[in-house]
Amino acid sequence: MRLLFLFSFLLSFSLNSTAENEADRYLESELYSKPVEVVKGVWTAIGATQPPTTENAGHNNNLSFIVSNDGVLVVNSGASSFLARALHDEIKKITDQPVRYVVLENGQGHAMLGSNYWQKQGAKIIAHDDAITEIEKYGAAEAEGMMAYNRDRGMDTTVIIPDISFSERLEIHLGGILVELIHFGSAHSAGDISVYLPEQDVIIAGDIAFHQRMLPVFPETKTLRWVETFDLFVATGAKHVIPGHGEPTDMMTVTAETKGYLTFLQDHARKLLDEDLGLEEAYEIDQSAYRHLDTFEELAKKNAGRIFQELEADSF
Repeated sequence: MRLLFLFSFLLSFSLNSTAENEADRYLESELYSKPVEVVKGVWTAIGATQPPTTENAGHNNNLSFIVSNDGVLVVNSGASSFLARALHDEIKKITDQPVRYVVLENGQGHAMLGSNYWQKQGAKIIAHDDAITEIEKYGAAEAEGMMAYNRDRGMDTTVIIPDISFSERLEIHLGGILVELIHFGSAHSAGDISVYLPEQDVIIAGDIAFHQRMLPVFPETKTLRWVETFDLFVATGAKHVIPGHGEPTDMMTVTAETKGYLTFLQDHARKLLDEDLGLEEAYEIDQSAYRHLDTFEELAKKNAGRIFQELEADSF
């Protein structure tokens, strides 16, 4: 179901004006933007907030990394072996330390399809149990979808199964840095995790938190549980938030655009159900307060419909 959503999303996007595509911000690399240091030793290469395209080489999520005196930990492998290599080139400009771990924020293609490149470099690939199940089920189809837009730049990409799995929490000591991999609970997609650095007061949220682009609700997404999960995420109290998509920000901002948006639609859906109204009315919920978010046109109506259907099913 998630892949059907992805393909329909890409199709609907391609029918819109190409003027909506942002220009590549880093012409010297296949990365959409040059890595920036968020706090000392924690970097992120911010992806486009549009769907994956040939122009952005699939770099439409944040590719982050932590540099220590005893190696590097990368968060998200990249959408292809080609893009993973481009990220590695940037890491090597910053440090001579080897990449020891690559953590996948979930099982989606832009999180995991570059894993084979990193594994060849000697890195251990880590993912949540549920993300590994997603890769086993849908990895081949994700690779096929990537090849459709990435063409020859996806040729060296093969799907591999991560080396290390966990169910709730995994601690890694990277040099003098404590890195906590945390599954707070169900959210955007199966196996969503965040990477928390308590001493640096920063959390690499993954797809639990959105703020510059509208979050997508998949047919299988349970937004009621996402809201509960989000509260646990907020409870970390991290000052700096690197979301799955968009620029680094703070907890207040992602709360407004993630939990705020989800509860907004849930409240409106409940009102429609109380009034014995249906899906057509859900599609017409006024979401203009969120029009500033990228991908609003592609996602707003779909999100409203899916949340209405979730609450309708939950009411029986």
